[in-house]
Amino acid sequence: MKKNRSILEADTIGTTTFTLRELCEHGEVHAEFVIKLVNYGVIDPIDGGDAHRWSFDLPALARLRKAQRLQRDLRLNLPGLAMSLELLDDVTELRREVERLNQLLAQLTRE
Repeated sequence: MKKNRSILEADTIGTTTFTLRELCEHGEVHAEFVIKLVNYGVIDPIDGGDAHRWSFDLPALARLRKAQRLQRDLRLNLPGLAMSLELLDDVTELRREVERLNQLLAQLTRE
């Protein structure tokens, strides 16, 4: 199955958006699950409005897969999943900021 997923990822590189149905197919989930993730703010459609008209980008697919792994591995409910992903985003942002500040500090100490 992983081999098919890699092929699928390579095939979708050129496609920048997915319909709700395509996202569900690529993520191997039901539309109901994606709709719940959108309602909890876990993933965001590019276009708002009616769920049947939503489109999603590659980062949304990656986030969907991350949400699936967290839910499967940690058995999180949807509110816990949303909070965990938000905290992981914060950690990533803080790490970037620390790296930026370290680079700035290194520049200042060289001068």
